[in-house]
Amino acid sequence: MSRLVSMTDMLNKALEGKYAVGQFNINNLEWTQAVLEAAEAEKSPVILGVSEGAGKYMGGVKVVSAMVEALMETMNITVPVALHLDHGSSFENCKSAIDAGFSSVMIDNSAFVIDKNIEETKKVVEYAHSKGASVEAEVGTVGGTEDGVTGGVNYADAQECLRMVTEAKIDALAAALGSVHGDYEGEPVLGFDEMKIISDLTKTPLVLHGGSGIPEFQIKKAIENGHSKINVNTELQQVWTKAVREKLSSDAKVYDPRKVIAPGKDAIIATVKTTMQRFGSSNQA
Repeated sequence: MSRLVSMTDMLNKALEGKYAVGQFNINNLEWTQAVLEAAEAEKSPVILGVSEGAGKYMGGVKVVSAMVEALMETMNITVPVALHLDHGSSFENCKSAIDAGFSSVMIDNSAFVIDKNIEETKKVVEYAHSKGASVEAEVGTVGGTEDGVTGGVNYADAQECLRMVTEAKIDALAAALGSVHGDYEGEPVLGFDEMKIISDLTKTPLVLHGGSGIPEFQIKKAIENGHSKINVNTELQQVWTKAVREKLSSDAKVYDPRKVIAPGKDAIIATVKTTMQRFGSSNQA
């Protein structure tokens, strides 16, 4: 019996309660331990995001799923946890993740025209829902670079968003409204008016990709305008790397990998806790 849950209930509760659940992308065992430890400490629901590239790096979706399930048991995790495929590139990859035990997937057909995007997304939704998994889809294009994939920003159209929700019956909508993956050059410019229109029209939890580096006042405004899921990846990579670099530069004799990366893990725990507080998901489990 899986300990994982889909995103559906946690995101609908967040939409109603005007807070957001964080998706924190994981890259290895320690990363996963850190995010789960922070979630349990904050009593917050959490979404573990796994990009296709990170999944391959960790040994494949079966390994990732087994690792997460085992950690939840040995760490005695009591908060709701979803294991989510981030930017799934095909029905086959989404199906493989679900079959391996993932409780949620994102199918990213945003490069297609809207008719094909909806048509291909429907197939994933039908399979996922038959297995109790949730589905996120994207309309428009989130800019920036993630896992070697680069794209420019293309704002989502409100009517196309409504069609995606009503026709494909998705559980969460990533409507591209100015956020980007990776680092921002200057302050992000998000389409708050468009967010409100799309949120009021679809009445579906919205997903903000590229959550790292967005000022807190903009995060709060995005939540007010229907965002119930915010993705964080770059910031965790940055704080991990900074802490590990500092350890190596301050201790020339350290060579035990556990001691080398321990400060990185601690940095992730601290950052995830702070982020959950900022998103308002603490004590919402």
